[in-house]
Amino acid sequence: MQETLSTAFQPESPLSVPRLQAHEIHPEAFLQTYVIPGRPVVISGLLDGEPNWDLDFLIQHLGDRTFPVRKYGRDRYQQDKRDWQDMGSGVALRSMPFAEYADLIRSGEAYEQDLYLGRCGLGGTPLADAPVFQKSEAVLGLKGSMTPLNLWCGPAGHTSCLHYDPLDGTLTQLYGTKHIILFPPSQLYNLHPFSVWNHLIYGLRRRAVYSQVYPDRPDFEAFPRYRKALAQRYDVMLHAGEILFIPSCWWHEVTSIGTGMVCSVNRWWNVPLGRSLRTWSKWRAHIGSLLALPHIAWDLLSVLPATARKHKLKALIQRL
Repeated sequence: MQETLSTAFQPESPLSVPRLQAHEIHPEAFLQTYVIPGRPVVISGLLDGEPNWDLDFLIQHLGDRTFPVRKYGRDRYQQDKRDWQDMGSGVALRSMPFAEYADLIRSGEAYEQDLYLGRCGLGGTPLADAPVFQKSEAVLGLKGSMTPLNLWCGPAGHTSCLHYDPLDGTLTQLYGTKHIILFPPSQLYNLHPFSVWNHLIYGLRRRAVYSQVYPDRPDFEAFPRYRKALAQRYDVMLHAGEILFIPSCWWHEVTSIGTGMVCSVNRWWNVPLGRSLRTWSKWRAHIGSLLALPHIAWDLLSVLPATARKHKLKALIQRL
């Protein structure tokens, strides 16, 4: 398969996501224009005055807090995704204090091994109630948060591969820049997702919400329908101080670019009922989770007699 990859592939004229300035936003208009129909948008100006969330800032506020860190490995993205045994939050993790992880970033080891601290809840930390998030969410009129704030932090060069979430999301960029590729839910089968039946074999380690395609290195022989999806590709450069609204079931691949550390915070939100009921991709994700229930139950039972029960239970909850 590898010889058919197009390493120099460049999409023709990807579409642009609309951008808004903070002073242009009215909550009701934002709801009607973007949230109810499910349209992505980049918002600037809501984080003015917020300090840089660089490593020093994060160590100051989170240094002694323990977080799960996943080892993806640099060679993972040279492999055929169909050979992967795990992906996303299903990748094996180990816990460590944030200060220790920061040392791995500074030494370059986090980059070399692609060690990433992703989807880590900030609840109970000094940053959980940062006023900037309350302010920005109020301006956007967002209601019905489904999760606490989650920290995504790691070395430039890390990629969260093409997938979708069954909930609406806001991605707040706080340090560095991320390149995001987006496709609308209508492109579900053109993006060659993993089968929902994978959940019967792999549980939540290999999910149906992930695409088998590398969007910038497509194998058109193995995944011919991807050519049709290209007409609906959107590209976003998200810089520090900007927020991207990602509607439920919009496919996205997120790459940290530049050098050093890149940091974001996200939160997932309830989906308006009408859009939730009519979006097959959302139901498909939930069916996959139901098919994974035997694995989830077995994992829970296996944690009970473990000596490191608290750590293993926390890891399982984080995967869910």
